[in-house]
Amino acid sequence: MSKKKESLDVIRLAHGAGGVLQEKLIDFITKNIPLKKVNNGIGVEELDDGATIPLDNYNKEIVVTADGHTVFPLFFPGGDLGTLSVCGTVNDLLMMGAEPVALTSMIIIEEGFEFEKLGKLVNSMNLKSKEANIAIIAGDTKVMPRGTLNEMIIATTGIGIKDKKIKVLDNHLKAGDKIILTGSIGDHGTALMASREGLNISTNLKSDLSLLIDIYNAIQFEINNNLIHAMKDPTRGGIAGALNNWAEKSNVSIWIEEEKIPIKKQVVAICDMLGLDSYNIACEGRALLAVDPVNSKIILKKIKSTQIGKDAEIIGEVKSENPKRVFLETIVGGTRFIDMPLGEPIPRIC
Repeated sequence: MSKKKESLDVIRLAHGAGGVLQEKLIDFITKNIPLKKVNNGIGVEELDDGATIPLDNYNKEIVVTADGHTVFPLFFPGGDLGTLSVCGTVNDLLMMGAEPVALTSMIIIEEGFEFEKLGKLVNSMNLKSKEANIAIIAGDTKVMPRGTLNEMIIATTGIGIKDKKIKVLDNHLKAGDKIILTGSIGDHGTALMASREGLNISTNLKSDLSLLIDIYNAIQFEINNNLIHAMKDPTRGGIAGALNNWAEKSNVSIWIEEEKIPIKKQVVAICDMLGLDSYNIACEGRALLAVDPVNSKIILKKIKSTQIGKDAEIIGEVKSENPKRVFLETIVGGTRFIDMPLGEPIPRIC
């Protein structure tokens, strides 16, 4: 088989990395599903952070999200696989405007994995689920033969509940909306990359891995009254992937100011050293929000009142012209596109 044909016929790491190639992979997997939603709720076709199941004769709907976690190394500065599996799942529920209720956990372990490491990871899951006040109600455990799996993966399903009237969705951005970013970008991906063997990068940078519950609680009034039109945690693909996703689904353009985007000097230095674009790098404790412009400063103030959101900023706005594109107004006065990344440049980061 030629190299050209092989590249087209096989799955590559980039197909699971949150960019253009992952969209193609998801389309390949889901296009022939015969039934894609329940009771006219949000389903597979919307490709949002979760799905909804509206309950008949009741003003509530169930929110469901599913996530697989394959991070390497399993223990990294600021967290581990166990913490990540809970935070990632809970945050996806919150980004749908839902109150997290329960999760399931499937743990797949490679033969030869140490019980000591497993115990630490399970303990991390338990502690973080207690912090989130979310029950672990079911799961499954499998052991794979040595050499057929790299250590361990965790797959989770999150279950939440919300009022039917709450509409926090990727396709709900409106012209005039302000874009809020709740903290510095790129901390998670660059911290993991710096901690991997062979790079010899010395830094005190830690992953931003966190639950977003405090922010959710601070803006509950605005969520309930649909003053927040969309929320997204920019994981795989970073803010570039998340913003392009919004612009495409909502048929709008998004204009971002470079000088407003919070980013740590260590992240800039590591990205420059490795030739990476910080806008493409994953976060695990940040959120993007598209909010009603009249209430944007009030919402920002509430977010900044939380410890996790203290560095939040309004970084841009939504416009109707030039739809389906994301623009960056640079510090030097120019404007350039922020394109959808081909894929997350750092494998196994979440």
